[in-house]
Formats: sequence, structure tokens, C-alpha cells
Amino acid sequence: MDDRKLSGVLGPDMRSYFAILLAFSLLALPIQWILGAVELAATALLYLAYRRGRLERREQALRFIDSVAGTMDSASKSNLINSPLPTLVFRPDTGEVIWSNPEFRQLTGLREQLFEVKVEKAVPGLSSQWLLEGKRECPERVEINGRRFQVYGSMARPRGKGQDLLATTYWVDVTDADALRRTWGETRPVIALLALDNYEELVKACGEAKRSALLAQIDEKLSSWAGQGLFLRTQRDRWLCLFEEKAYQKLVEERFSILGAIRDVQVEGGVSPTLSIGVGKDAEGFQELYKSANVSLEMAFSRGGDQAVVRDKVDFEFFGGRTKTAGKRTKVKSRVMATALSELMSDAEEVYVMGHSWSDMDAVGAAVGICCAARKRGKVPHVVIDREHSSAGILIDRLKGLPEYEGAFLDPEDAYVLLRPGTLLVVVDTNRPDLVESPRVLEACNRVAVIDHHRRAASYIEDPAFSFHEPYASSASELVAELLQYMVDPSELKKEEAECLLAGIVLDTKHFSQRTGGRTFEAAAFLRRSGADPETVQEFFQSGLEEMTARYGIIRSAELYRTAFAVAAVEEGDVDRVTAAQAADELLTLKGVKASCVLYRSGDDVLLSARSLGAVNVQVILEGLGGGGNPTAAGGKIPGGDLAEVKTRLLAAIDAYFEE
Repeated sequence: MDDRKLSGVLGPDMRSYFAILLAFSLLALPIQWILGAVELAATALLYLAYRRGRLERREQALRFIDSVAGTMDSASKSNLINSPLPTLVFRPDTGEVIWSNPEFRQLTGLREQLFEVKVEKAVPGLSSQWLLEGKRECPERVEINGRRFQVYGSMARPRGKGQDLLATTYWVDVTDADALRRTWGETRPVIALLALDNYEELVKACGEAKRSALLAQIDEKLSSWAGQGLFLRTQRDRWLCLFEEKAYQKLVEERFSILGAIRDVQVEGGVSPTLSIGVGKDAEGFQELYKSANVSLEMAFSRGGDQAVVRDKVDFEFFGGRTKTAGKRTKVKSRVMATALSELMSDAEEVYVMGHSWSDMDAVGAAVGICCAARKRGKVPHVVIDREHSSAGILIDRLKGLPEYEGAFLDPEDAYVLLRPGTLLVVVDTNRPDLVESPRVLEACNRVAVIDHHRRAASYIEDPAFSFHEPYASSASELVAELLQYMVDPSELKKEEAECLLAGIVLDTKHFSQRTGGRTFEAAAFLRRSGADPETVQEFFQSGLEEMTARYGIIRSAELYRTAFAVAAVEEGDVDRVTAAQAADELLTLKGVKASCVLYRSGDDVLLSARSLGAVNVQVILEGLGGGGNPTAAGGKIPGGDLAEVKTRLLAAIDAYFEE
């Protein structure tokens, strides 16, 4: 190999300095020959030492290249030396630098060869742990003299026994690329759709003179909140806002404070304006952004309004949604929904009905109502249910004696085998595909109808053929009872079916004490006219002595948290789901308690059952643990969780709720 190609490796060229020393020695000989002779001898000795050291460094470099390159040919070895990329070779265990090329020394600002220098001195902050873990790319950027580098490398063991591992790293300057990427990320467009939830109520509450002032005040707050973004009104109660990603990050840091600002607007009659926001981000184009924003806004509506919902490429994110909102249901919508469901049933080959796993009286009651409507259309309905894991066994036993329900209840596995093309699947009392009795049955049906009253979660049944989703309703049984008023005559609804529907309403309203409205009592009146006996329904809720003892055992283990939240963690023993839910309900009867939650084990999982009087939104709290439900009743399951750890997470979620 040519010595000139190793000149940068072996150090600076000192021959010009020795030429100067030789000239001074020769000039000194005529003047003072002894001094000149000494200088000439010293110069010769220094030059010989320099030549010897240079040859040793050359041999060392060649041996290193040969040991690192291994079986490389001479061309490959030459490429390692003459690589255009800054290159550094060091021992990862000791951090000792073995070799570096001129490009690397130039970027570090060091002119001398980095022999036997620690990596920390050459590049402060560089870690070799990623190399020891077998990675070929440094997970973090390395900054040198204000420039950012992406470091690539590999490990090799030189030939010969007892040789240490050597790490060869290549440095790529990504400063400009990172700056461009950061600018691109901060300036990506984000679309937000805003809508007043209760525009009609606000208009009715204000006179003509104050209406314009109210809307102008809301417009001013929204325009100020939008900042530098494009902001315009699209309808009388809707706005569109287009802004950049960096502005969106500020909105997230403020937790969409505009929700509270709009809620604080003073309106006569005790009506407070509330705002729903749907945000679309991380989409490929403006059409996809607008579509995502629209889906987010619909999600906000389905969850009760007064909140912001953000949809990106992966999932939904929720902000707000803690206040109680008034319902906007109309009988017109119920009549239209009843007509649409009737047409779907008439066109279907078969009708299957399915609720959520661990079905309760509300799920079974709603399913029974759908069965009645299907019989009216000449169909033989089937209910998909796991009878061994259901808290509504008393309703199923009551119905099995009727000829209309002979063979109607199918296990999930049997239902999957018997499914035929053209089957209509009606899902009741849930909108999440992971919570239905049988996800396989759901996936096998291409026509699905959803009837639910729970607030929509991030995962929901997408693109159903029919969706009657009303988070303002007390129960799924109430929604089905509304539909039945336009689909069957009261005499066509059997007494047992009416009692099952009424039991579902009683269960979710806590005997008409929570989440009730005028429509709730209208549905109950319709069921009463259809033959439902309230005394019989009351018997459905009677429990045995063992259940009552277990329930009060849970209550004894409860402790107050933040003075208003009762938390009971059952460490030992098997706890029935119904018993846990009843214990959570009874904890609300304690003075000063506004919400409660019972944690208990079920196999390897930890289950949670939360209840609230309305002031605390337990759905928002349990959503942080992967659960869901309604503001006053929510639940969750932590697969393979530790009870103490889940309790700690629950208390942290409660703290975050109250502190926000």
C-alpha cells in the first residue's frame, strides 16, 4: 500500500520541520562548529526516531486493517481507509480509540491522530451499549460541534486468539435532514370541526335582542382559540378550523380549554352552551383529514357531546366529556329507525341477536324485544348467549318454557356453525367488537345492526347496516321498547318478553333513580300496557342470603379516597360479577360518597365495576384503564393483572380526573 494513502492515518508530515532544523545546524557549523555538530547530531537522531515511529505506526495500521477486514481483499481494505464517511474504530469494552480517518478528525476538530484516546474525550456522550446489544444503528442522534449525526456500526473480532472485540462506526451528518423533518412535522395540516351541542335550546332560552350578542360572544371565543389558523363558519352552529401541527400541540397542552370557556358563557334560563370538537390529523390529504375530523365529531356526539375527539392513523384520543348533557332524542328518529330495522329483517334470511359477554338483564331484555320484532316479520330468531357466564339466568329460564323460545338460545360455538349467508345480526347493549358474546359470529356476518346506549369507545363496530346509538337513553331495553312501539302492537308482545324488557330498564336505572327521562317512563308505560307485572320484575332482583353476605363483605373492605370515592379491593375469594356490581351500587348509599369502584379477581384477570351518582364521570376514569361504559356505570378488565397494581393505577386515574 502506498505510504501517501496512509499519511492521514500515520500523523502529520514532519519532514519540513526536520529540513528547517538541518538548515539551522548547517548555518551554525561555520560560526560555532561544536554547537553546529551537536545540533546536526540531534537532528539526525530525532529524524531517525521519527522515521522509526512512523514505520511502527504504519505497521500498526496495516495490522489493524488486516485484523478488522479479515478475509477482505486489498480493494476492500483500501475502501475502509479511503471511506468518504467519517469513520471511528474503538474497543467497546474499554472505550479506547484504535483508529479514525481524517474525515472523523475534521468533524471533531482534532488534528492529531486519536491513538489510545478514550471515546468520551473525542465524542462526549457517545454510548457503545447499542453495539454490545447487537444493534447496527445508534438509537439516538449524536451531536458534535452543533451538528447531528446518525451513527451506524458493527462489531468484529480480529483474527487470532485473545483478541478483543473492535467496533467500527460510520457517521452520517443528518442535521439538515432532521431540521427539514422537524419543520415538516410542525407544519402538517390539522382539521377541526366544531359544533354547538345545544344550539336550539340556546336560541329558545334567549330573546331576539340577546341572541345575536350570545352568538357573537361564542364566535369571539372560538376565533381567539383558533389563533393563527384558518377559521370559518360553515353552518349556523358549526365551524371549521385549519391549523398546523405545532398549534395543535398547544391545544393538547391546554387540554382543549375552549370547552370550558364555552361552557362558562352566561345564558338566561340556566342553559349552558356546550361544544363538541372533532379533529383529524396524520392523514395523507385534505379529503382524508376532513373525513377523520367528521368521524371524530360523530364520535363526540355519540359520547354525549361537550368534548373533543382526535383521530389519527392509529386510534382515537378523548378530551373532556365529563359533564352531564341533555338528550336530543326525538320520536321521529325512533319511527325512522323502526322502519329501517323492519326492512332489514324482512330482507334477511335469518335474524340472530347478540349482546355483550357476561350478559345482564338489559342485554337479554333488549335481545328478547328484537326476537318479538323478528317474529312479526316471519323470521325465527336466535339469541347468541353463553348461558354459563350470564347474570340473567332467571330471565332465560323464564323464557325457555315458551314455545316461541324453544331452541332460540344458542351457544356461541353452535351459532357460528349454524350461520347461513344473508343472516342479519343485531348487536344490543354494546358497540365494541371485543365485548360481544362471540367476535367470530360478528366477523362472519356481513350485515350487522347495532342498538346501544353506551358512549362510543375508541374501538367500535364500524360501518353497520343499521345503527341506533343513543347515549342519552337509560338502557338498551328502553331503546328496543321505543322501536317496538312502531313495529308491533302491545298485544303481540308477550307478557314474559315485556317483563324482561322492563327488568333491563329497572337494572340500568337503579329502579328508576338514575339516568331517567320522560322517554324512560314512556317505554315503561308501553311495557306495562303489554302485560309486564312490576311485582314479578321486582322478584328478579331478589338475592339469596349468601349473595347478600358476600355483598356486605365487599362493602366492609371499602375505603374512602379523596373523601368522595369509595374503593373496595377484594384480595381473596371468588366474587360474582353481579355481587360486585350490587356492592358498587350500595356503596353509593354511604353519606358523602359520589362514586365507587369494586376491584376483584376472576381467574387470572382483574375486573372493575364502577358506579356514580352523576357528579363524577366513572367512564372517563376507567377509560384510562382500558374500560368503558356510561358516566354513571362503567366496568373494565385487566388481563393477567395484579390486584394491588391495578388499584394503584385506579387511584392514579382518580387523581388525574380530579386534578385536571
